[in-house]
Amino acid sequence: MKVAGRVRVPGDKSITHRALLLAAMARGTSHVGGALTSLDARSTARVLRQLGAAISPLRPDTVVTAKGAGRLRRSERTLDCGNSGTTTRLLLGLLAGHRFAATLTGDASLRRRPMRRVTGPLGRMGARFTEHGNADGLPLTIRGGVLQPLRYEMPVSSAQIKSSLLLAGMVGGVEVGLREPHGRSRDHTERMLRAFGYEIAEQDGWIHFRPGGTIVPFDLQVPGDPSSAAFLVGAAVLAEAGELAVTGVGLNPTRTGFLPVLQRMGARIEVEEVESRVGEPVGDLIVGPAALRATSVSAAEVPAVIDEIPILAALASRAEGTTVFHDVGELRVKESDRLALIAENLRAVGSRADVVGDDLHVTGGDAPPRGAVRTAGDHRLAMAFKVLGTLPGARIRIDDLACAEVSFPDFTGTLRRIAADSRA
Repeated sequence: MKVAGRVRVPGDKSITHRALLLAAMARGTSHVGGALTSLDARSTARVLRQLGAAISPLRPDTVVTAKGAGRLRRSERTLDCGNSGTTTRLLLGLLAGHRFAATLTGDASLRRRPMRRVTGPLGRMGARFTEHGNADGLPLTIRGGVLQPLRYEMPVSSAQIKSSLLLAGMVGGVEVGLREPHGRSRDHTERMLRAFGYEIAEQDGWIHFRPGGTIVPFDLQVPGDPSSAAFLVGAAVLAEAGELAVTGVGLNPTRTGFLPVLQRMGARIEVEEVESRVGEPVGDLIVGPAALRATSVSAAEVPAVIDEIPILAALASRAEGTTVFHDVGELRVKESDRLALIAENLRAVGSRADVVGDDLHVTGGDAPPRGAVRTAGDHRLAMAFKVLGTLPGARIRIDDLACAEVSFPDFTGTLRRIAADSRA
């Protein structure tokens, strides 16, 4: 395949979630431009409507009007978070500071994902939880109330855990101190809270949050999602010819760890920063074909590439040598057992891949990938193997490509268009 032209990716999923949640806590009407319209983002909008916010359909200009004077309202119905772990865990943080009970559930995949990593520290702050027949998962009921300050060493580096606890500190008006064990996870919540006047400092590996800011109505243009951009970057790297510009992408350094990894592997990627939005750098990625070589991804790098490991592993299967992704056990509790499925599916299409403890080893080859891929409804697996299927001679059958809609609406059409541009 040849690729060319300029393309925009959907709005950043992490920022869309957080913008909707904070807008629902503002006293008035906010405008969120370029919001992601995926299934996960719709889950956040849906549950916030149940909790009293007026939210227009997700579109280029989404209007959010908070009706609860800076508070959410009790819902008599169960809050269905769909497939979205971000919706669930961040919402639990907000609900922890509200004096009512709320029950959360989700689809079969989300109900299997661990929640005690969030409910445990929220419980130490004063929230109460009732599990309904599924240990460490959904459905569960939270009863919020008056919260206590928290100082907590997190068991894993996780933006969802960190954000949940910071949002609890915000709504509860209490101090929170957090320490992540490995490298920094994405920091969108910290940047957005600072923009509203909250004090967040970092010292000796600790994040210190102090209340004192105010969530006021805002206008925000959401940048393109770097995790979505990674799949198009991967397609351009594997292409036979051409050059692709992915424009308007968020360049937050806690989200773009895949770029230095790919550059170490030999990819030719230029980064052009254009502007800043609410403390978030935004710019363009210019990328073309490259011959890849193996690399090692350290445990410290993993928090900044955790969502891009499927596409990085797919690209590593075409690189010279063996690439090792260290300490990626967290992939076992994503939308699927992503760690096992990456290795299983790479082997299914003729590549060499093994899980050794919490490490993933992928050895490159040049035979056309052919075989059947089982996604277990995991959007990032579906997109990674769709990109691998653009190689000459490839014949990859993906059991559920529609699940890409969770984060990248019309992903297949976008891949088709960048190939069509190369023929124009």
